[in-house]
Amino acid sequence: MTGRVIRIGVIGLSRGFDLTRPTLLADPRCRVVAAADPRPAARAAFAAEFAGQAYETAAGLLADPQVELVYIATPHQSHAELSIAAAQAGKHVLVEKPMALDLAACRAMQAAADANGVQIIVGPSHSYDPPVVLAADLIATGRFGRPRMVTAITATDFLYRPRRPEELDTARGGGVVFSQAAHQIDVLHRLMPSPVVSVRASVGVWDGSRPTEGAYQAFLSFEDGASAVLTYSGYGRYDTDALMGWIGETGAARDPDDYAAARRRLSGADEGDLKAGRAYGARTAGAAAPVGHEHFGFWLVNCERGDLRLTAGGVETYGPTERETITAALDPATRRGVIDEIWAVVAEGRAPLHSAAWGRANLAVCLAILKSAAEGRDVAVGELEDPS
Repeated sequence: MTGRVIRIGVIGLSRGFDLTRPTLLADPRCRVVAAADPRPAARAAFAAEFAGQAYETAAGLLADPQVELVYIATPHQSHAELSIAAAQAGKHVLVEKPMALDLAACRAMQAAADANGVQIIVGPSHSYDPPVVLAADLIATGRFGRPRMVTAITATDFLYRPRRPEELDTARGGGVVFSQAAHQIDVLHRLMPSPVVSVRASVGVWDGSRPTEGAYQAFLSFEDGASAVLTYSGYGRYDTDALMGWIGETGAARDPDDYAAARRRLSGADEGDLKAGRAYGARTAGAAAPVGHEHFGFWLVNCERGDLRLTAGGVETYGPTERETITAALDPATRRGVIDEIWAVVAEGRAPLHSAAWGRANLAVCLAILKSAAEGRDVAVGELEDPS
């Protein structure tokens, strides 16, 4: 490796940033040189940890000539505006999922990037997880034949983690479809060689105190005839970490006896205070060291000549005559795949895999889930992709 280091600026010292932070610190190919956040505590923590320039506003960061790539880790509804502003400032963009809240905004983001000669990467998402990448590589060899069916089941306590008001308002990007289906759809896009063409779905809004989608189930049909069933519940009852050796979504060990912990924390507490207490700059204890890979629950891919099951350690393969467990090595930079893609784009001039087109296709399926559930019918993804 040369002495080239990619200089990154972060807008929004959020939970998303905090999860990516260990990799940003550990990977020598990048350096976070600036951040923007309205919270003084977050800016002070950033300056102390990264020795970078801390701005109160995004405009200050976008004017910083040091910054080559902007990581946008702000609430969903601000993604489009900030991505367009970053592109107009000549910066490459890494934007958290979902890329935006409507497809017209996605097209405007792509147009701004194209006009200014920069690239948009949409992520991080669970499609970067090493077991997902390993499974995609195994599928690409052709050893197991074409993937024909996928079953994905994820159950978490997502809806009862501390939330801002907009996170419980679907119109402002709240609910599990925008925040969590985006992960499942990204994993599908990584595993399946064919695009989704239609969706039939239902959603669950089962708690009046959390008035947004807390669950969904969707049947997806692919152009090549394959299909997938996606199930997600964020209501904090059964937890699919039970199927992953009690390794949590971020790779840390879980305590199976700590049932309903999220709901207990909310009981009688000020939710805003709880949310602030989890934010970067407010916590004193670091995250637990990972014992497995980040994951998104149970995944089974049925191929023509074998099946693949993703785990927190790698991939279990079930061929015609034998079963094999293939391990994916743990890396201290747990999201190294994100830096790999940033490096390919910024240092090598290559097009990203998780491009603006990728992010737009992801959002189209999310919107199709919501539309199908609302209208009680199959929804062709092309209905939503058509800009007319």
